[in-house]
Formats: sequence, structure tokens, C-alpha cells
Amino acid sequence: MGYKVVVAGATGNVGREMLNILAEREFPVDEIAALASRKSLGTEVSFGDKTLKTRDLDTFDFTGWDIALFAVGSDATKIYAPKAAAAGCVVIDNSSLYRYDPDVPLIVPEVNADAIEGYRKKNIIANPNCSTAQMVVALKPIHDRAKITRVVVATYQSVSGAGKEGIDELWDQTKSIYNPVSEVPPKKFSKQIAFNVIPHIDVFLDDGSTKEEWKMVAETKKILDKSIKVTATCVRVPVFVGHSEAVNVETEDFLDWQEAQDILREAPGVMVVDKREAGGYITPIECVGEYATYVSRVRQDSTIDNGLSMWVVSDNLRKGAALNAVQIAELLGSRCLKKG
Repeated sequence: MGYKVVVAGATGNVGREMLNILAEREFPVDEIAALASRKSLGTEVSFGDKTLKTRDLDTFDFTGWDIALFAVGSDATKIYAPKAAAAGCVVIDNSSLYRYDPDVPLIVPEVNADAIEGYRKKNIIANPNCSTAQMVVALKPIHDRAKITRVVVATYQSVSGAGKEGIDELWDQTKSIYNPVSEVPPKKFSKQIAFNVIPHIDVFLDDGSTKEEWKMVAETKKILDKSIKVTATCVRVPVFVGHSEAVNVETEDFLDWQEAQDILREAPGVMVVDKREAGGYITPIECVGEYATYVSRVRQDSTIDNGLSMWVVSDNLRKGAALNAVQIAELLGSRCLKKG
């Protein structure tokens, strides 16, 4: 016995990854529906060894379905998620629409699993921003041991975080540099992304920060601890998949870097690869397709009394989006839902 599962946005990067991970992790599925917009209607997607034809999100009846994984963006989610929730189907939403709603739990299962009980208020659970998800997985064990008071993070975020258009733009611009006849001006990004870095993700706010930076602050507080002070600089880099972060933490109690390594090695969802030698760390290209959040370069920050610095890398399409959503579904199944 299993669940009746819907994947909305099944033709996009994250939706396809959700289907892959549901199959890989052998999530107990009795029936599955792949939904898409009308322009993608009938497109075939893979679910394990099966091929599914997409169905119309606009006319789909969610009655009788148990769980819906949404990867359709905030505008479509605003229309269809309440319909699914009202029909008794629990929505796990990957957009930013419900992340800051006090009646919707924002979940990273390794960090705040108990918060999932709050889903009953609206029948909706929010999936965090990709850059936040990997960071809080690495912060949680340190916070439990030494109480984090402040986090300073600089991100190096891949173009897949901007969807297929971001991937295509990096690919086309890179090719055009070697073939000057065909110039590819920036469209998805504000400046050329090929062979460049752009300190600008999402829109600018009045205080000079970007919406992406604000998300990391607000979400870390909601997921981990509202008393933690967070400042972020979010940068888009010419990498196809995999977000990296240089994270500096200040703690209430002193924590030696070697003990921090040991704690992280035992933490769920974390893989420590940290040798103080050339190549003794993880880079984005090595994390693609993996489930773990990788931590490297753990070291003391000598500029403050209780400081640590580390390098955190993860596949943003997996832990930053699709994997976390599936893990939420697994948590929901084990704690809250009965199998059909």
C-alpha cells in the first residue's frame, strides 16, 4: 500500500528531478500523475522505468490524491495549491509563495522535522530556498552544540537556480565567445554570465540587499532560530549545477574546529570532505546528482573569540529543491498520513 502522488510542473528541471528522486528512493507510490501547463500537455516524462504523459494542471481534480509536489512558480501555485489543499491533498510547494506564512511550516527534515505537524492549518508545507536549505543542514549540528549567534555567508549559485533559461544562456554565451560571429546578449541575467560572476539574484530591495539575500535571512530564522543574526551576499556564477557557500559562524560557546568536524560527520544529510591538501575539498561539479550537503575547509576564525569558517556545497536541484520536497513527503508519510 502506498500513496497517490501528484507532481505539478513535471516538465521543468525541478519537476523532472522530483520524479527521478521519488523513483530512486522508492517512495511508496500507488498511483502518480505528472501535471503541466497546457503548452506542455502530452509531453512525456520519466518515472523510474515508466514513461508518463503529462496531464493538464488547469483541469486536474485533486480529490482522492494524497500528496502534491508543486514546482510551478508562485503565480500558478497561488491558483492551484489552495484548490489541491481544499480537496484534501497535502501540497509540498517549492515556490516562495508560502515560505513566510506563519500558518505554513517551512521544513528541512534534518533540521526542524517536528514543525511538520503545522501542515494541518492550511494543508500546505513550504520548501525553502535552495541556498538556505543546504546552509541550515550544515548549521543545525553546530547550533545544537554551541548556539550560533551570527552567520555571514557569501553564495556562489549555479545558473540552474534560474531555471532552463539560465542554463541555456550560460551555454549559448559560452559557445558565442569561441564563435564571435554569434553574439548572445544577456536576457535572463542582468550581465553576461559566461566567464563572469554577477552579485545580483532576484530584485533589489530598499536597503540595498537583494530578495535572494533577504530570503536567506528570513528563512534561516524561521527554520533554525529566530534569534540568529544573518547577513548574506548572493552571487550567480558560471556553473551549471551546484551551489557553493562560504559560511562564517559566530557561536555563544567556543567550538574547536576539530570537534566541529566530528559533529558534522555524525549529522544527518552532511558529508564532510576536509583534507588540508590540494583537492581535499568538494567543488560543485562533484556534488551533482548526490543527496548530501558537503562540508569542507572547516577552520577556526581567529578574528573573533568563538568563530568558525567552512565551505558548503550541494546539488541545488536536489537538496535545494526536489530532494528536500521528497524528504518532506517521506516525513509526512511516516508521521502524519496513512497509506491508502
